[in-house]
Order: sequence, then C-alpha cells, then structure tokens
Amino acid sequence: MTRILNGVRFPQTGIDKLSPESFRQRIVQTCRKGGRIVSLFVTATEEGPLEIAVLSTTGGELEALSTILSKSNPSLTSECPQAHLFEREIAEESGLEFLEHPGLKPVRFLKEPIGQTRYYTVEGEGIHEVAVGPVHAGIIEPGHFRFQCEGEQVLHLEISLGYQHRGVEPALVGGPNPRTLHLMETLAGDTTIGHAWAYCLAVEALSGGSVPARAQTLRGVALELERLANHTGDLGALAGDVGFLPTMSYCGRIRGDYLNMTALLCGNRFGRGMLCPGGVGFDMDASRVEELRRRLTQAAADTASAVNLLWGSNSVMSRFEQTGIVSTQTAMDLGLVGVAARACGLERDIRFEFPWGPYRFAQIPVMTMETGDVFARAQVRWLEIQQSIDFIQAELTALPGGEIRSPQRPIQPNAAVVTMVEGWRGEIAHVAMTDGSGRFARYKIVDPSFHNWTGLSMAMRNQPISDFPLCNKSFNLSYCGHDL
Repeated sequence: MTRILNGVRFPQTGIDKLSPESFRQRIVQTCRKGGRIVSLFVTATEEGPLEIAVLSTTGGELEALSTILSKSNPSLTSECPQAHLFEREIAEESGLEFLEHPGLKPVRFLKEPIGQTRYYTVEGEGIHEVAVGPVHAGIIEPGHFRFQCEGEQVLHLEISLGYQHRGVEPALVGGPNPRTLHLMETLAGDTTIGHAWAYCLAVEALSGGSVPARAQTLRGVALELERLANHTGDLGALAGDVGFLPTMSYCGRIRGDYLNMTALLCGNRFGRGMLCPGGVGFDMDASRVEELRRRLTQAAADTASAVNLLWGSNSVMSRFEQTGIVSTQTAMDLGLVGVAARACGLERDIRFEFPWGPYRFAQIPVMTMETGDVFARAQVRWLEIQQSIDFIQAELTALPGGEIRSPQRPIQPNAAVVTMVEGWRGEIAHVAMTDGSGRFARYKIVDPSFHNWTGLSMAMRNQPISDFPLCNKSFNLSYCGHDL
C-alpha cells in the first residue's frame, strides 16, 4: 500500500494496484482495527473502472490502494459498514453492481426523480410511518426523513437526500480555472474556509508552490473564526430546540459577531475571497489586528456567559443528557468524523492526526466526551470554542511579517494528492488527480456530512419522535455538502 502524507504530491503510478480480494481484505482489516475510509471512488482507465481507496490507519498514517472492478462485485458493506454510502454512490455514478449490498439505492438520484425509491418499512400491529420533508417548516435545505414508529418510539429513520445535487465534481474536471475556487467556496456555504483551504492545499501540492508564513497564520485565524461562528450558532439553536430562550437569543447575536470578525479579515462574513492558491487575498494591518483581538476578547466573554446558562439549567440538562445516544462502537463502525465522533470518545481531529499549515506547530489536543448523546455533542462544541479563541489570540500575537501570497507554478501532470482539513463539522477530504496536461482528470470531495448522516439515523433508534429536532440540530449536517 502506498503511504502518503496530507497535502503532499505523489505519482499516480505509485498507487498500489491489488487484486479485488486483497483490496477488500485490506480495507476490512484497517477498519476493524479502528481505522477509517477517508475516500472511496472510481475513475475510468483503459483497463476498466479503477476503484481507489484512501484509508486512515490507527497508526496515524494515510495510505492509497486500488483495484480494477468488474461489472458485478462483492460488496464491502456487510463486513465494513462505513463503506455502505460510498458503494451506493459508486453504483449510482458508474452503473456497477455491488452484490449483497443491503441497500443499493440512489444517493443523489442522478437518473431517477428525486426521492422516488424503495424505502425500508417495518410491519406489525401498532406500526405507523411518518414522512417529513423535503419541504420543511422553515428556511432550511430540503431533505426527506421517513420514520418507522411504534407509537412515539422511532424504530428506524431513513434519510433520503439528493435535492441539492449540483454536479460539482464533474464540473471540476479540466480545471483549475477561474470558476474552480468559487465552486469550492460554495460546496457547503457555512464551510467556505474549510473547503477552500483543502482545494488550495491540493493546487499548491500539485504545483510545488509554497505559502508564506503570514498567509498560513491568517488562514488558521479564518478557519477558527468559521468554527466559532458555527459552534456558537449551534449551541444557540440547541437551546432554542428545548425552549431555553436566553442562550438561544444571545448565541444568535454572538454568532453574528464572529461572522463580522471574518468580514473584518476579508470583507465577507463567510470568508469568500479570503483564501487563494499560494496564500490569502487580504492582509491585516496592525490596527485591524488590534481591533480583531478586542472583538474576540469581548465575544469570548459573551459566549461564556450565554453558554454557561445551559449547563446551569436542570431542565436543559434533562433534555440533553441520554438523548440521541450513539455508542463508540457504532461511531467506529460507521466511520463518524468531527464533533459527532469526538462526542463518542473517538480522537478524530485532522489538526491533531494529520496537521497542516499552522497546526503543525500549534499542538491542539483533541476535545472528546464519552456519552455520545446530545449533551456530549454540545459540550464538545463548547470545549472547541474555548480552544479556538485561545488559538486565534496566540496566532495574532505571533503574526509573522512578510508577504501574503507566493507565485504559483504550473500543475504537474499525472500526479495525485490527498488533502485533509478539519472543518467545523469534521474531516474534509479532497483527492485530486491530474491528466497528462496537468489538468484535473478526477477530483473527489468528501464532506464530513457524507460520513455522519447515518449517525443521525442511529441516534434516533428507540427515541421518541419528538426528539428528532434536537438530535438533528446536535449533528447539524449539511444537505448540499452531502449532495455536491
């Protein structure tokens, strides 16, 4: 197996090609030992469809391996559940079959009307079905949730997405071009910095370009501001879901404060235009650095006041604790990432496991909880808020001088790179492969939501259906990030 590094170019010919059985065994063994599938996809070759797997091992390493597929192939899913959605995606995109897959249904409805599929059903006395969406009672993205219930108890939740599918990955082939960065910034609008950074890392690695130290620091500040805004907003929304209005109101306003700090960096509250290959698009003079530090200090105090109201309320804790539990074993089996994984006790954080940029020197510990419930997912967010504030303050204090952008060289032909960034939801993974002209021949993106939607389904097992809004918000996954 080819050992690879986060954000380091390697030749496509260096990816080991295994027999289908050896390929399968390697993935199953890695996942059973606590590793995970970072990416699994197919690309066309003269020999036939080439399946490529990028794995994260328990030893903190990345490896790439491949195999040639047939029209019909044994499914990995029965032995490695975290492969289930990847195989469904491959089958839908390529027309290949995975024999004995338990639910080989469309992921994004590329060829069928969206939402028209065979849903799982539970039969028996007292069983009823509740269908929710895709149109919801709020200004939110579309998704269909189908509950199989006995009375109030949810026996099974099936989540059907695809309504936000835009065909981003095919649109990237032949790039990069002036539109490519815009596509990356809008993959999931609340993760502009995360996805843009993963893309910039890919271009920089493929071209052999460098990034000035000052730009690396400013990128880190932008990413942590993105984490602060979203974590704070989520805690406020969780408070709203249990009717605790003080924290809901305060956090809604404080989220805006963090978004305005991002606007102070680059003029856009979501960070559009902040990152570009080779560096950043905007610099900060001393007065703006001081203003950002002042705002951050005030927002930190306000956030602590608002969030600590949650932990001091018995009524809130009675709703958060023991609600929507996902066990550690289930989280491992499904390959959960980010907040959802760390709330189950899994130390999964790219800033710690595969550090890049300023995180190579920051030594950020992984914030975990053990209970895997709504409280744990909320508490991990709060711990990371404090961590992000400390990180930004330290980075601004030691902000290096110098340039903010380096000139970029041409992208190398027939090369590949895997880039991973810890976005606020979790692990973002981009895999870029170039053709003989140095253009993108295949660009595969895995948003953390792709790993975690099934975790929400499991969190609802044996829960009252009235807990769905709370459980859903505790994951707060992206529809468009899943659909691409």
